[in-house]
Amino acid sequence: MAGGRTSDLEPSAVVKVFSAGTAGCVADVTTFPLDTAKVRLQVQGESKSLSEVQNAKYRGVFGTIVTIGKTEGPRNLYNGLLAGLQRQLCFSSIRIGLYDTMKQLYSRGSEHTGLGTRLLAGGTTGALAVALAQPTDVVKVRFQAQIQLPENASLKRYSSTIDAYKTIAKNEGVRGLWKGCLLNITRNSMVNCSELVTYDVIKELILKNHLMTASWLRFFVWSPGTL
Repeated sequence: MAGGRTSDLEPSAVVKVFSAGTAGCVADVTTFPLDTAKVRLQVQGESKSLSEVQNAKYRGVFGTIVTIGKTEGPRNLYNGLLAGLQRQLCFSSIRIGLYDTMKQLYSRGSEHTGLGTRLLAGGTTGALAVALAQPTDVVKVRFQAQIQLPENASLKRYSSTIDAYKTIAKNEGVRGLWKGCLLNITRNSMVNCSELVTYDVIKELILKNHLMTASWLRFFVWSPGTL
């Protein structure tokens, strides 16, 4: 902190966790129909009885969105949103919000952290986030895959998010809420390392070389020969 200026204050871990969770929720609300379409395309054709009940076939992302909107209603594009928001509050808060804290822990408070330390921090927060948020992810996907045609209300497996947690735990055991957890940990640890470490390194280079200062931007914009 130089001269005690507000702009130099480092946000606390609590602020970072809250900010990351909030950003994740905003992103989830914005992109949820796309995620629902992805899930439907992934599970399409899994059951023969499903094709007998459902008349529409999913073709492409936007075609799937249109089909769900026409046959099930636009609201079903957001089926499972509550579980999705619960997931983001757990998942994004930890994997992004605790990254700097974990990096400082592994580097023992050093201002100079190597690539290995950053990868370790990203992998750790990614794994912890999945381990905690996996039940919410399972419920979210179950809701997104659940087809709710107006004339076939009996096909609705879960009446609410809480009912989904209870039903899965009762019928499949508590371990059922953590199905696919190890694979998800592996995937998200790698994704977290790729995303956060790349962002962290690029941000450090920009700050170190003062690339976002007003003078540099003015030179770039007005420099002869620039497009």
